[in-house]
Amino acid sequence: MNTTIKLLAIVLGSTLIATSCKKSDPTPAATVYYQQQDQFGRPAINTVFNGSSDKDAFNTTAPSAMGAIFQPKFLANVVALDGFLKSKNAAYVNYSTNALGWDPVTLTTALSTDVLNVTTTGTPTLATLTGRTLADDAIDIELKFVVFGGPTGASNPQLTSDHVDANDKPFLASFPYLAAPF
Repeated sequence: MNTTIKLLAIVLGSTLIATSCKKSDPTPAATVYYQQQDQFGRPAINTVFNGSSDKDAFNTTAPSAMGAIFQPKFLANVVALDGFLKSKNAAYVNYSTNALGWDPVTLTTALSTDVLNVTTTGTPTLATLTGRTLADDAIDIELKFVVFGGPTGASNPQLTSDHVDANDKPFLASFPYLAAPF
């Protein structure tokens, strides 16, 4: 009798396990596809160098294809902006090289591929396009060192700041480092 109860328990348990493991629907789960919606390696690059018609295309283009597609337009926009600024202000210093020593072609070639470069041998800085810290004033650095500041970063002081000099709230001293929500 004791053996029969054990045997019944084993059979019943095995049946329950086998039944619970059996799928009732043989159709596999649907594959979910995701689509890239935005690039934001460097702040404001898409906003500054692309008109509204190409912003979505820039955001959804693979970085490996960005340079060939967008560099000519970026260069044309830098040249046009440079000419416009000179026509409006005789004191404006035309862009020939930036603080990195880059001419307009080199600059627009680097910026048209919207990825952050990383240094493994020094301190990352946005001013050298090798990264940035949370406290970096990204827009001022880009205006000063990348576009309008000239070889020393001091040219065209009226165009090298957005005058937003700090975050709204202080960053945290420990992970996740971002400022606390409002």
